[in-house]
Amino acid sequence: MTLPADAAALLDENAGNPVDREGLRMRVNDALADFLDRQEAVLSSISPRLSDASTALRDFLLDGGKRLRPAFCYWGWRGAGGATGSDGIVAAAAALELLQASALVHDDLMDRSDTRRGLPSVHRRFEALHRTSGWRGDRGQFGTAAAVLLGDMLLCWCDELFLRCGLEPSAVLAAKPVFDVMRTEVMAGQYLDVLEPVAGGSMGEGAAERALAVVRYKSAKYSVERPLQVGALLAGAGPELVEAYSAFGLPLGEAFQLRDDQLGVFGDPAVTGKPAGDDLREGKRTLLVALAVESSPAADGRILDDRLGAPDLDGDEVERLRGIIARSGAAEQVERRIDALLGQALEALEAAPLADGPARDALRSLATAATVRRY
Repeated sequence: MTLPADAAALLDENAGNPVDREGLRMRVNDALADFLDRQEAVLSSISPRLSDASTALRDFLLDGGKRLRPAFCYWGWRGAGGATGSDGIVAAAAALELLQASALVHDDLMDRSDTRRGLPSVHRRFEALHRTSGWRGDRGQFGTAAAVLLGDMLLCWCDELFLRCGLEPSAVLAAKPVFDVMRTEVMAGQYLDVLEPVAGGSMGEGAAERALAVVRYKSAKYSVERPLQVGALLAGAGPELVEAYSAFGLPLGEAFQLRDDQLGVFGDPAVTGKPAGDDLREGKRTLLVALAVESSPAADGRILDDRLGAPDLDGDEVERLRGIIARSGAAEQVERRIDALLGQALEALEAAPLADGPARDALRSLATAATVRRY
């Protein structure tokens, strides 16, 4: 899969990443580092044996990450008239990265993923620690327990950082209900994601609709729509802008996740940090897969349905399933849907009553970067 030259240029580091406008990525990283310093002091006061947990969390949070959710939160704030130099909004936006990290730690565990951003996933990291330390017991169980607990800790921390971000308590209180429902939505979407392979039966009628429900609640809302709304409410926005951000953010969030689904099957491991076809090994019943089953000859559809996520799926079979999907035309169908959703989002953005001109331009650039990315 290749990107248009102009789209690829938007993601070239030399062209300037929209997340880096106004030094935002560095400011978010600094806010996270400062928060981690405080939390590490708390953990070290409990026991020096927590140093491995502290190091793992710092590595996971500060080593990479697209920082798109904080960017949408920040520019949602700016679009509502929020000030440029506020450290409080940066801290509030950084809280979204703690939520994202929590979700990823748990997601990797549930999907039995070995890597994240080219490094061992958290449960594999603690399995390795158990092995190299010569500890007793089941190292797999230890890795699982560590990932559950550290993911839970990150979830607690996201609330703490948000509530103590430094903005006016009344503003934080106004945004907190959306922050809360966002967390409920992503957990509910995650449950639907793990439910589908075991309870959905063979992929057929209704599979595409169920896949879209997972897209909406596991990713779309909490990746774009809710961060925008949180930023707007922190700046004191009224219902008109909050609704306008929904009209922009929801289709964009769906396009963002559909791009993720394409990369989960066809992405370059050197760029994504995940093995080729990882979603096929994990048995992800995405819209891409549902459309491929619908569009393939019956024999190919049965193979894809039967072997998706099989425990003994090897590299050759992954390539076979990738070939079935490629021949089905499903990837092209998803690409058309991404384009349509991006167009819908950009139209809504142009109509939105933003208070800040640079915010509209930044959100337009973020929309493109979120949907044409290669990682």
